Amino acid sequence: MNYYNDIKTLLINNEIYNKVKDYSKERNRVITYFEIGRLLNEAGKHYGVDIIGEYSNKLVLEVNKKYNKRTLFRMRQFYKLFSNEKVSTAWTQLTWSHVRLLFSFGIEKINYYINVSIERNLSVKELEYIIKSNEYERLPNKTKKKIIQNKNIGITDLVKDPIIIRNNKNYEIISENILQRLILEDISSFLKQLGNGFTFIDNEFKIKIGDRYNYIDLLLHELY
Repeated sequence: MNYYNDIKTLLINNEIYNKVKDYSKERNRVITYFEIGRLLNEAGKHYGVDIIGEYSNKLVLEVNKKYNKRTLFRMRQFYKLFSNEKVSTAWTQLTWSHVRLLFSFGIEKINYYINVSIERNLSVKELEYIIKSNEYERLPNKTKKKIIQNKNIGITDLVKDPIIIRNNKNYEIISENILQRLILEDISSFLKQLGNGFTFIDNEFKIKIGDRYNYIDLLLHELY
């Protein structure tokens, strides 16, 4: 079997596809890179680990300079990690840029971010942000298992611990009033920390209990 010619053909077809089929080129790229990763993995078993260096030298000259040794190594890494039967096959709905953010994670963490990326329709920057904010680590273990196993979850399952509030004005002392102000200044980010089940109604919402009036700091509405 001529692994190099098969890889070269796949890459050339992908380059052509990128120019013609804009609406689905990312999905095609991900699937193509996965298949190339498989071929590289098999070629390595037959011809040794240096085969990636040999192939990349040719592909840079014959197809595109972006197909260097580092890129081919990532494709093989992609295949070896995502061919694991425990990884959700939903990764085919993500872009290559999404997928690359997940390479260094374990199987359960990869599955979590695959599922939430699709469910929330996250951009690459949005996915990068929730990864950097350690969203997965801040969820209860029971919630992680439910999401990974595609089980039904309740609203409270998605509340992060701790909830991160951005201190954009660098307050040194955070009083209750300042904390409320910080939340209101970035209410969208705060709601995302709670999951997808709430919408903001009002702050200092006035209610009457018996003969006295009380105020709810933040009034949220449960969407489902």
